[in-house]
Formats: sequence, C-alpha cells, structure tokens
Amino acid sequence: MAAPSDAIIIGKDKHFPSNGLTSNALPRVKNVASQHNDSQKGVSTKNTLCATPPSDKKESLTAHRSPSIAKEWYTLRTTYGREQLAYEYIISHGGTAYWPTIEQHKEVNGKHVKLRVSRIPNIFFAYGTLPEIQAFVYDNANLPFLRFYYATQRINNELVRQPLVVPQRQMDSLRLLCAIDDGNITEVPQNDTHFHQGQEVRITQGPFAGIIGHVARYKGQQRVAVIIKDLITIATAYVPTAFLQPIE
Repeated sequence: MAAPSDAIIIGKDKHFPSNGLTSNALPRVKNVASQHNDSQKGVSTKNTLCATPPSDKKESLTAHRSPSIAKEWYTLRTTYGREQLAYEYIISHGGTAYWPTIEQHKEVNGKHVKLRVSRIPNIFFAYGTLPEIQAFVYDNANLPFLRFYYATQRINNELVRQPLVVPQRQMDSLRLLCAIDDGNITEVPQNDTHFHQGQEVRITQGPFAGIIGHVARYKGQQRVAVIIKDLITIATAYVPTAFLQPIE
C-alpha cells in the first residue's frame, strides 16, 4: 500500500505490533465533551450538510483501484474557529462538505439567543478526490487557515502521518447520530477508562435506526458508539439488545 502524496513518513519499525482491535481498546479521541458541556445551556444536536453524498457502489469499487481518483471524506481543520468560513467557501465553489454542529442557547444582554457552533472544534469534512481537496487546502489566497487533519498509520512497516479519511459508512452513521436531537448523546473523552468497545452492530429499531457502530457500556448503560479513530467517539443513548444486529 503506497502512501498518498500528502503523507509524511516519520519513521520505520520492523517490529510494529498488530493493529487488531481488542474488546477494551479505547480509541484516541479529542476531549471535546468537556469543552461543550461546561459552557452549554439547553444544548440540542444539529448538523449541516451541503448535499447528499454519493452512494454509488461502482464509484466505491473504483476508489480502491486508483487512489488518485478516489472520492473520499477528508478531515479538515482550521485555526481560530474559522471552520464555518472554510465550509461555506467550499460549498459556494461547488464542493461537497459536512460540518457537524450543535445549537447553544445563551443569554446575551438579557435575551436568550440560539447559536450554531461546531460539535468538533475547528474540524469539518470535505468529499472529493485528493487533488480536489488539495485545491482548497492549498488555496493560500482564500483559505490560508485551512489544513488537512493528520493521523499516524503504519504503511509497509513505516510510521506515516497522512490526511485522515473517514469511510463512507462511518460518515453516514456520524451524520445520523449528530442529526438526532437527543440530550443523552455522549461524546467520550480521551483516555476514559470506563469506556469499553465491543462488537460492531447495526441498530435496527428506534430513534437511532440505521447507525452502525460498536456496542459500548458507558455510564451504566448499553450504547452504540460511532468511533472515528484518532478524532472522536460519540455514543448513543441507551439501546436495547433487541434493537442490535451483529455485523460479522
């Protein structure tokens, strides 16, 4: 497997351990829960999406054959909270992007106002081929504050930092989960020792129907967690076992 043109090789390890998941593996996630929960009042979950992303199976197969023309969801970051500005620029110039947001209700000058803010601070997602996304990321004239969000992976026994790509299935589940207006949805902080992921399942009934994630017992309840490795983990509210279909 070759690294993409934006990858940065940071070292070699001939004895690099296996990447297999264990039942109690905790993904590395941003501790964004505390950033929201400490300051919010009356928070509801919302999201913004420019367009329905493609679901053509033929396109998905083509993506695996030729990374140069693969259309994928790339994770992008901005500085100083300017993700909305970058998101709107991409949309206005014909791109496809997804910006997960939440609504905060605050009191300003004695009045209650509703604000839309990022669910994942400084982060949003853009869909396209690598050259298409690079055209925005490297547009220093209009988007000097936009960059790829990098994650470290093993490729041919080398440690490589490369743009984080979110699989379509995970993106679909993230969108569904963020669209649900439920105050019991939980963002799992990094290194939370009480979080243990289990088998991958699909939720078949109830308000979270259609979401694919991992069974997780968290804060005394059985939930399903959507895990984007190296970025964020979001868990549903309680889901009965009868609503879960195992994915082999």
